[in-house]
Amino acid sequence: MSQHTLYLRRRVANALALAFSAGATLIGLFFLGWILWVTLQQGLSALGPRLFTQITAYADQGGLANAIIGSLLMDVLALALAAPIGVAAGTFLAEYASHTRLGTLIRFLNDILLSAPSIVLGLFVYVVVVVPMSNLTDGAVSFSGLAGAIALALIGLPVIVRTTDEMLQLVPATLREAALSLGVPQWKLTLQILMRAAGSGITTGVLLALARLAGETAPLLFTAFGNNFMSVNPLAKMASVPVAIYQYTNDPNPALHAIAWAGALLITLFVLALSLATRFVLARGKVTHD
Repeated sequence: MSQHTLYLRRRVANALALAFSAGATLIGLFFLGWILWVTLQQGLSALGPRLFTQITAYADQGGLANAIIGSLLMDVLALALAAPIGVAAGTFLAEYASHTRLGTLIRFLNDILLSAPSIVLGLFVYVVVVVPMSNLTDGAVSFSGLAGAIALALIGLPVIVRTTDEMLQLVPATLREAALSLGVPQWKLTLQILMRAAGSGITTGVLLALARLAGETAPLLFTAFGNNFMSVNPLAKMASVPVAIYQYTNDPNPALHAIAWAGALLITLFVLALSLATRFVLARGKVTHD
């Protein structure tokens, strides 16, 4: 085979690969744009002051105020539970168990938890939290916002662990060697040097975990259950936007469908805001390191 023929074959293969990649990208962007357009078009019809001031108890004359407050409370509580444990576990994996069998085992189990269906985690929390609480309190406390937050924390925990582990491993080894050569203790190296160097990446992991929690429905059906009235008590049933969307889409009332679309739009905008915040944090961290 001549050099010219080989050159032409490579040019053709390159052109085909480029065309396939561009086509796949355009198809993905088309469906993404379509979903965003339909969500925006349908959601704007019910997006108004009533959505943020009225509760779901008023049905088609109400809003999602209690669901919005409930979602925010459970997401914040879930992050408060998952973030410290996730960052600590990721730090242990990266700095103290990087090349050990224990570290390999923990990473393997974390990957299993990361890929576990959310409904399975919801059922797990139902069995180990909801049912025992109901038995201990004679039914006074069963489904609760706390149980929902624990289920969400189990979903966000492996994301934070994985991100923290990877971000700390990306810190140059020369930084560790320089600090250790100056007699800096390992704990001070980890807390004051490595955590600062990987801070933007770890923050990104926490935001990504929050974005994943925002749209979870299945685990909340078995834990927080839902509430048509305003409740900020973590030991009581608590409303959430994803559960309200699920309930409204199963109702034949078109007005409730419009409210469900508005709730979907709120979640979409919230996740979009988190994505932009993630990019901002990463860009700021890169500029700081440069």
